[in-house]
Amino acid sequence: MPEKVEGAYGAEQIQVLDGLEHIRKRPGMYISSTDERGLHHLVSEVVDNSIDEALAGYCTHIEVTINVDGSCTVEDNGRGIPTEIHPKEGVSTVEVVFTKVNAGGKFGGDSGYKVSSGLHGVGVKAVNALSEWLEAEVYQHGNVYRQVYNRGVPQRALAVVGKTEKTGTKVTFLPDAEIFETTVFKYEHLRVRLKELAFLNRGLTITLTDLRGEKPRSDTFCYEGGIRELVEELNSGAETLFSEPLYFEERDGTTVCEIALQYNESYNEVIYSYANNVNTIDGGTHVEGLKLALTKVINDAGHKLNILKENDRLTGEDVREGITAVVSVKLENAQFESQTKDKLNNSFVRTFVSKCVTDRFGTYIEEHPQEARELVLRCITAQKARDAARSARELTRRKGVLETSALPGKLADCSDRRPELCEIYIVEGDSAGGTAKSGRDRRFQAILPLRGKILNVEKVRLNRVLENAEIKAMITAFGCGILDDFDESKLRYDRIISMTDADVDGAHIRILLLTFLFRYMRPLIEHGHVYSAMPPLYKASVKGKEDVYLYSEEEKAAYDAANNNKVTYQRYKGLGEMSTEQLWDTTMNPATRTLVKVSMKDAVEADKMFTILMGESPALRRKFIEDNATLVKDLDI
Repeated sequence: MPEKVEGAYGAEQIQVLDGLEHIRKRPGMYISSTDERGLHHLVSEVVDNSIDEALAGYCTHIEVTINVDGSCTVEDNGRGIPTEIHPKEGVSTVEVVFTKVNAGGKFGGDSGYKVSSGLHGVGVKAVNALSEWLEAEVYQHGNVYRQVYNRGVPQRALAVVGKTEKTGTKVTFLPDAEIFETTVFKYEHLRVRLKELAFLNRGLTITLTDLRGEKPRSDTFCYEGGIRELVEELNSGAETLFSEPLYFEERDGTTVCEIALQYNESYNEVIYSYANNVNTIDGGTHVEGLKLALTKVINDAGHKLNILKENDRLTGEDVREGITAVVSVKLENAQFESQTKDKLNNSFVRTFVSKCVTDRFGTYIEEHPQEARELVLRCITAQKARDAARSARELTRRKGVLETSALPGKLADCSDRRPELCEIYIVEGDSAGGTAKSGRDRRFQAILPLRGKILNVEKVRLNRVLENAEIKAMITAFGCGILDDFDESKLRYDRIISMTDADVDGAHIRILLLTFLFRYMRPLIEHGHVYSAMPPLYKASVKGKEDVYLYSEEEKAAYDAANNNKVTYQRYKGLGEMSTEQLWDTTMNPATRTLVKVSMKDAVEADKMFTILMGESPALRRKFIEDNATLVKDLDI
């Protein structure tokens, strides 16, 4: 029996929190976290309200500004939040919107919004509650209305403070340092999301400005082609089947479906899905409808063109190889699988999207028989390769490569069998591998040395991937399988750490490893299991002082200046040059090491970068190098 807790337990011990107090007490329930991700989620919540005005047909321009003092302003030219006294609450509707949980314009059939990404009426209340201060301005009826809040509490009633001819809402807030681990907004993080929203809302202008630096920085996004331009950007530089992305749109009442797609020469399937501007990373009924229709249309074309025999049939995987597609739906009462809105559940959307693609894509295929023939032949080639890959996968399964029962001989495993406590270092070469094996903590640290550079999986199909000895060793060691066989619950290590030399070859090996994980075990990156070790570049020795490890050229320059250049440096060209003690102290000891978590804040940008760096187009890589050459400070040759 558990030990009894001493103390009273009665009515007075039951704590009742009002809405905003509960948000401050449990912020993770409303914005997922209080780290950098949660901080930027605040901006998204305010911007989403402006987007809803755009979806309703009233807003054409949204301006997001990071101010000098670290606060953020979001302004739109929509209708403005209603300023009248709320009939039930007895205060202005603006105050209700910013302080009353589960109050909003997005509930019920006669609500102010037919389509909205917000479900719970909590968005801006959470922003208000989690801000040190928030100022709301509304431009309406020829007046400027203003109200200020401190940590969610209104300081005075909504008041008229000026005259104006414009309409809209302006919200400025400073995140509360008592709540968040960091209150510093990252421009690039906001830029990625706002650009995505501009793609998804054709013709809407979104401007992002940062006033914090010496010179203001600004980007403006507006895409008259919407998601068609997004597919175009994703496939830029790639050889494509259709000269330009195909675009289909269907409307039924307030439900809207938009699809853009184009095939390229790669072996990857890239489908991004959105529901009411929310990125549904786990798909849902809209993606299911798209996939069903693609399979039907291409099989029908194959039979009509007499390329496929009567009983032959291409699978969904066959017809989606090389596709880049975006599906975006907007609907009333969107039903998501969870609070995080990762998967759309509305069943009617499946039929709606499927019919749109079957009708529109089917018509295109009929009107373009030459392109249809080429597409079907590509899919047949993909089917043959997939059959070979299936055979290879079954063979590797029989040999234990996709099971954990036959671990690779070169793996130095750890003794603990609890995955949440264990980590595996993927090490470059036998020399560094030997040092790492000797210097590790055998209880929880496993070492897997790789011989040379692994296969670039961006350029080959699955059957070639499964023939590669180093990749097979990793699949076996991780234990969680790949692609359709992937099962995160079988992962044998909580942390997968790439530990390579601090030079160009080491960086290349790391990007090859990340390409494999991104294409075949993406959830490992999405769920925070992948890290890069940070070995030092130098050991600095000064007479009479302890040796110091330096991890960058900037650190070396600073140390040099502080010690009047009377320093002896040892430059580590490779991990194998370190002693076991040095490697442990600098790179493997949890108390002193630095690990960089590999995250994927923007899947679209990540996909583009892997295609540029690891794909078939030298022209794309050349342009990337030319565009970014000025960022290189030290080139290790």
